Amino acid sequence: MEKIPDVEAARALMTEAMSWSVMKWLREKKRVRKTADRANAALDQLSATARARWTSALRDAYDVLAAQHTAGPSSDRQQKRSPAGNPDATLTARKVKEADDEAYRARMDAEKTFDEAERQLSTSLAREGCRKAIHGWDLHEKAIRKAEAAIH
Repeated sequence: MEKIPDVEAARALMTEAMSWSVMKWLREKKRVRKTADRANAALDQLSATARARWTSALRDAYDVLAAQHTAGPSSDRQQKRSPAGNPDATLTARKVKEADDEAYRARMDAEKTFDEAERQLSTSLAREGCRKAIHGWDLHEKAIRKAEAAIH
């Protein structure tokens, strides 16, 4: 997987931002958000492009897993439904889905941390948000590599 310009720009900005003062954060918070949003959008697009190249069996298995996740544990009918007739596709889809879920949780954690930093005007929380955002992008790239490896 190549380096993604929007993600690299966001990484550089977040790394720089870890040394900013409160006043600098107040002036630059919109730019930080927009840069992070562009990085997330670029990663989302790359992920979708990789999944679009999967076999139909793998896409179907992933879709069933995603539907089970959306339905939650209270949906017995969804839980009992087999993800796919192809065990290899099911296993691969499960691995990619787990990586996607981990990346999504990291992204949401970073966003929550940034929101709290803004609410409290806390540079230490903003720095933590930067670290979490970079970690989230690392996890998203890892999930994309898994999705790309599944292309046959």
